[in-house]
Formats: sequence, C-alpha cells, structure tokens
Amino acid sequence: MLFKTLIRPVMFRASANDPEIAHHWLMGRMATLSHSQTILKIIEATNAYKSSALERDVFGVHFPNPVGLAGGFDKNGIALPALAALGFGFIEAGTVTRYAQPGNARPRIFRLSEDNALINRMGFPNDGADAIHAHLSQSPKPGIPIGWSIGKSKITPQEEAIEDYLYSLHKLYDFADFFTVNVSSPNTPGLRQLQDKEPLDRLLQAIVQESEAIAQKTGSSAKAVLVKIAPDLTESQLDDVIEVCLNRHVRGIIATNTTLARTGLRHNTSESGGLSGRPLHQRSLEVIRYLNQQLQNKIPIIGVGGIFGPDDAKRTLDAGASLIQIYTSFIYEGPGIIKRINRELARS
Repeated sequence: MLFKTLIRPVMFRASANDPEIAHHWLMGRMATLSHSQTILKIIEATNAYKSSALERDVFGVHFPNPVGLAGGFDKNGIALPALAALGFGFIEAGTVTRYAQPGNARPRIFRLSEDNALINRMGFPNDGADAIHAHLSQSPKPGIPIGWSIGKSKITPQEEAIEDYLYSLHKLYDFADFFTVNVSSPNTPGLRQLQDKEPLDRLLQAIVQESEAIAQKTGSSAKAVLVKIAPDLTESQLDDVIEVCLNRHVRGIIATNTTLARTGLRHNTSESGGLSGRPLHQRSLEVIRYLNQQLQNKIPIIGVGGIFGPDDAKRTLDAGASLIQIYTSFIYEGPGIIKRINRELARS
C-alpha cells in the first residue's frame, strides 16, 4: 500500500513528461544496492515469498518460483541482485545488441494510467554486448536464473542479422541460464520480419547450433534458447513459428511481446510503439491457449502480458504457461505484486 499511496504518486509526478526519468533514477539506486549483501538480505527477508510448492523445473532450469521479470527493465544487467532480492523467480535482462545504441529519441515511454498500460518505442537502448560482458565479469551473480534477451542492432543490415545475434550469444554465454531471441519488438525497423518462417528458421537454427557447439567445447549442457513472439501474429503465422521451433529444438516460447493494436483503450492516444499492460492480457491468453493446444506440451510457454495480480497469473498458467513474467504491473503496483502472486499460487 505504501508504494501505491506514497511512492508511486511522487515518482509519477516527478517524471510526468518523461517516465524514463523515474526508471533511470530507480535503476541507479538498485544498482548501488546490488553491491551490499547486508541490504540485499534485508530486502529479500522483507519481500521474497518462498515455498517448495512454487519450485519448478522448466527447459532444464530450476526456478524457485514461476514469477519472472520480463525483458526490457534492466537492459544492461546493472541491478540484477537487487531485483532478485525482491522475490522474482527469474529475470530476463536485455535486450542486448552487438553494438551499443542509444535507442529512439525521447520521450519514448508513455503512461496510460487509466488503462494500467504503457506505450514504449525504446528501440533497444543498451551499452552493447562488449560493455555488458565487461560489467558482468566484475559483478556478483544473482542466486536465481537469469535469461538474456538478444536482438539485432539497428545499424546491422537484415542479411547480417544472424551474425549480430551470435556475437551477443558468445559474449553473454557465461552469464546466462537461457537466451531469449527477440524478433518481436515493434520498435526496431525490420525486426518483426525475422518472425517470418524462412528467416526465423535460419536464425534459430544458427543460434541453437551455436549454443550446442559452445557447450560441446566446454563440456557443459547447452543453454536453452527461447523465442519471444508478438501478440499480433495470425494463427497461420503462429503455426509457422511452432513448426520452426519444433524443427530447430527451441526450448521455450515467450508469449507475448507488446502489441501494435490499441483495442479497448479508454485513453485516446496517437503515440506509436508497443502497448503493454492490462489491455494486452486477453490477447496474450488467446495466444497462449492456441500455442498450448498446438504444442501438446512439446515446448513450454512463458506467459506475459497484462498480469496484474494472482487471478491473472492463475489464468495465464491455466491457459498453458509453465512460467509467467510481469513488467507493466511491476511499475504500477510496485514490488509487492511479486509476493502477492507467489503467496496465492502456493496456496492454490
């Protein structure tokens, strides 16, 4: 309650014209806290809900609970220990590109508070794979699974996209429990074309083979490769994604990324970008149910999109997801939402 009645109003007012101001302020504080084991233990004792009933093994990785943080929140992996201490079962960091890039012009995040939604057109701002590798080499590793989302640099031609992804895979391999292949952000020109059957097949074949080759050289198990898809795909396009994922031994599908649709909004807006939050929940459920029906448990699904509490989480898991992720609700509801969801899931 303290977050919604006091902290959120102050932060939202201070960053009304550019919500990214609040995000950068918060990430700076959390990055500092990530280097204090004493403070991390206090945060964890206060926030994390632990129960053996929440533990699960998915695509060869053990998760202490099924509630993860979606990609895009900690783009450079600077605050992973502090985020983990809040009670997440896993974190997806990134999206990382081979080359450092500033992303699109600001402002590029827009709050639609009456809809519990956000629109973003970030464009993968990040420090680049080399700098992030250097930072992670000097940083403590959190005690929960970390997935790294990798994407195509804006300056990289479409025909060189595979090499771009593989470069980031190599740089981040030692710091990842799994990789997410992001081909579904609407904010990098041409990126969503990589969801088409033939380019997706070539891309996933190369990434999965490279993960297996690295593992063979090091005598370890190959890191799981997942793919994150858009909610705007038709059933025919989803069938193509399913076929490619099965053929290329992809270990998981994340459904879904943000949407270009503006269906059901109370807030009229002309801002371009991907919509996240409550308005996405129903479409995300539809995609998850369809994937689950077609996959028949052959590939696990991570459900994300408009999960604002325990009931939404249960609906997502009942639709066929093995794990869930939150993002927009973390911003609107604060860290308490993690404990609320986990506590109710453990009781059910």
